[in-house]
Amino acid sequence: MLSFDREVDVASLDLPESVRSVDARHIGGAGQIFCRAFPEEGDISLAGTKIRAHVAAHQQSLLAGTNALLGVRNGEPVVTVREWLRFHVERHGATAAVIVDRARPGTDLEFQTGISEAVSDLAGLTALALVRCDHPLGKPGHPSEAHPLSVPEAPGKDRMEATTPDPWSAPLGASAIFEILRHRFLDQARAVAHLDVHDLLEVDDGPTAFDLAVASPGGLIQLLGRHVFPWRIRPGQTPHFGDHICTQFDAPAARRRWCIAPERAPREAIWRMVRIGNASPDRGRMARFYRHMALRHPTEQVSQIVPKTSLVEHAPLIAQASTIWRHRPVRLPAVSAQPVAKKNGRRAIVTCMKNEGPFILEWLAYHRAIGFDDVLVYSNDCTDGTDSLLDLLQSKGLLEHRGNPFREVGMKPQHAALHAAQKEPVIRDAEWIAVIDVDEFMNIKVGEGTLDALFAVVPQANMIAMTWRLFGNSDRHDYEDSFLIDQFTRCAPEMCRKPHQAWGFKTLFQNIGLFKKLGVHRPKGLNPQLWERVAWVNGSGRPLPRQMYRNAWRSTLATYGYDLVQLNHYAVRSAESFLVKRDRGRVNHVDRDQGLAYWFRMNNNAEEETSIQRRRGVLAAEHARLMADPEIAEAHMRAVSSHKDKIADLKSNAAQGRFFEELTSARMEKLSRMHAHFGSNVFLAGPEAIPEEVVRKDPGGDFYFTVPRSETAH
Repeated sequence: MLSFDREVDVASLDLPESVRSVDARHIGGAGQIFCRAFPEEGDISLAGTKIRAHVAAHQQSLLAGTNALLGVRNGEPVVTVREWLRFHVERHGATAAVIVDRARPGTDLEFQTGISEAVSDLAGLTALALVRCDHPLGKPGHPSEAHPLSVPEAPGKDRMEATTPDPWSAPLGASAIFEILRHRFLDQARAVAHLDVHDLLEVDDGPTAFDLAVASPGGLIQLLGRHVFPWRIRPGQTPHFGDHICTQFDAPAARRRWCIAPERAPREAIWRMVRIGNASPDRGRMARFYRHMALRHPTEQVSQIVPKTSLVEHAPLIAQASTIWRHRPVRLPAVSAQPVAKKNGRRAIVTCMKNEGPFILEWLAYHRAIGFDDVLVYSNDCTDGTDSLLDLLQSKGLLEHRGNPFREVGMKPQHAALHAAQKEPVIRDAEWIAVIDVDEFMNIKVGEGTLDALFAVVPQANMIAMTWRLFGNSDRHDYEDSFLIDQFTRCAPEMCRKPHQAWGFKTLFQNIGLFKKLGVHRPKGLNPQLWERVAWVNGSGRPLPRQMYRNAWRSTLATYGYDLVQLNHYAVRSAESFLVKRDRGRVNHVDRDQGLAYWFRMNNNAEEETSIQRRRGVLAAEHARLMADPEIAEAHMRAVSSHKDKIADLKSNAAQGRFFEELTSARMEKLSRMHAHFGSNVFLAGPEAIPEEVVRKDPGGDFYFTVPRSETAH
């Protein structure tokens, strides 16, 4: 075997005729030539330059006829490697192993001196080759002989694609190292299973992976792996295979490795890390394995390598911990969902407000009319009479009002409010909860537009994702004290993937203990033991995939839906009211300016949408009932007057006046109908990035415009 640090054209090499006539093969882009005969040292000519070649002779006879494991060690201790070998020898018929040791020469001497003794009593293990890098890249290794159950000093050069001067911390050269090991040790093995020393094949009653590969017509099967984790490692103890009793209920696709029978596989096959080139695995045969992640990434806290809200116990691993490993792992704590019968049957909203006085009564009346029983409002730093109106509404039993404790607890206002709300009886005891803002209206499209009608069509659901429809200002510039649902009837289309806020959702959920705390868009802190109890549907009643259970906050092309319910989001209202909103600041992202880029993103006027007006009659009736109370009417009018005064004050400021002119310009009105034509980066860059020739295009035309991603997104 000859190795070069760059691609080499076989034809450019001046090799001895005896070698050329026997076998010389060039593999891939790193320059390896595998020969069946070559002197131990000799000169070759590369493009006219003579090179002294140090050649490592193969030791294929050492592992001939064996069922061999091929793995990589990244610092795992002797005991782990021994257990890995013992498991596969006793449970799967492995008889040999080749282990690539990534340790720097001169380090980890305990492992290097102890591994042979540690495995000497493993009946059935006939050969073990430990492959080490003895020299940095570019210098040849000088191997000693390998014998059954002895450790060779080095098999030649470990070909890694070095990204740093240090080859021992560089990525493994996956395009070369496996071919090197094949030709050095493994080409005469009965079968070879590529599994790292933290991977264990699953135990079952069928044929072993080695037998399956041999039985395969092409000599190749796929190994599919899944990550497994401990729930917790006991203090002072190191991770063990037997600690790993958990899988991720929402894990991504399987890890891929392979098992090959070299004599049955195509000779042109090329061994790589996750697949065999120039060969196809048998579609009818495969084997599975577990990847033990706390051995792969040792850490004191399991949460540092996996979100613990994704972990669930896996019965075969629990059984294996006791029967195979004689180990007592830490189990997940028992959690039970609360029966709905123990709740009070009420529906509650949690929300935050700051200077929203003119808009409270319509929002409150609407949601009372569709079936909400309780509203808990947290307010802070109000100057427009919002606090006074909320206190008055509380005194009349129409809602609960609290001061936002964000300064005392050192949290952002909305997060502080949700944290505090969890302890309030009105939320703690509610059956259904929604966290929505005063500019969001729950638009139920079935039956009479009530919560009861919605629950009737999705009786199995305990969570309902309500995707936003972003409603723009409908080209209304001036504030008017009338219903928002009458004034603003233009919005984004249903198929609206950009900007990314367009498909954000809020969640109406049953309060039965599936999650640990309230969240802005959805409850958070899933109790993973209960994940199978989650029945989460989208706004069309279709189930959401489990991959969304832990942290999703927006819909996707596969999960958006508006047939049953949508959340009308009046994020900008009129241009005058937007001036006040910008001056007030954001409730959560308190350090971000709501400037022209925000208006551009959220002001969507592409199409007319009036489905919410089916509920206008009951809204008007409930609103009139509230306004019939003279104290409530007076408090509302004070808030309206304050809002108008603030608008006048802001517009009298030169800078704010110019900003208002930008908001209401013909250019911005045109852009509010063109969102479907823009790439995501346009919304990050802001409207200034759009050339005038693009603005002049037909909003209903067929064109697309985008810009490079900006490093300073608005």
